[in-house]
Amino acid sequence: MFKKIKEDLSIVFERDPAARSYLEILTTYPGVHAILFHRIAHRVWKIRLFWLGRLISHISRLLTGIEIHPGAVIGSRFFIDHGMGVVIGETSIIGDDCTIYHGVTLGGTSWKQGKRHPTLENKVIVGAGAKILGPIIIGSGAKIGSNAVVVKDIPKNVVAVGIPARIIQDTENKANAFRPYAVGKDETDPMAKSIQSLIKQVNKQEKMISALENTLAEISKK
Repeated sequence: MFKKIKEDLSIVFERDPAARSYLEILTTYPGVHAILFHRIAHRVWKIRLFWLGRLISHISRLLTGIEIHPGAVIGSRFFIDHGMGVVIGETSIIGDDCTIYHGVTLGGTSWKQGKRHPTLENKVIVGAGAKILGPIIIGSGAKIGSNAVVVKDIPKNVVAVGIPARIIQDTENKANAFRPYAVGKDETDPMAKSIQSLIKQVNKQEKMISALENTLAEISKK
């Protein structure tokens, strides 16, 4: 556990250029505080001290504005940037080197016992306000755009945006590159692109029809 805590602190320097010292991180980063509380709460939860685990989690939520269920499994070097409003459900599984931003929800869609929450594989980035719902899998290296709503599995090394989330291939071919807020050069919703293409086609056809009408009008005059 102590090794994970040390890694959780060190990774902040890589992912937040505003970080200046360990003292600053330990005293002013609510995302780091929430993870430290969770490491303790999860250890308590695993030895079946469920009430105590929930109490630690609740205290963490009051202090940080971040709610992580003590049953959630979180890997190494996990970073929550800003963090306010983050909710991570009981059966969530988060791999190594993942990053999420404020307002993110890893939520369930069922009241039944068992796996109800998402699994994030390694090196996943989830942008601010995104909602990932149900027992789905987000593949390694995937980026979830801000405010996306994800209800289906997402493959490895792609970007997903929109409501519901749609996949955009990584055109830069830099699947392992870190992208703050999961932002790339082209984050346009694929559905919006399709609609824009249809509008252009309709405008083109209207111009052709107008030209044909003018030609017919000229012919009729003769």
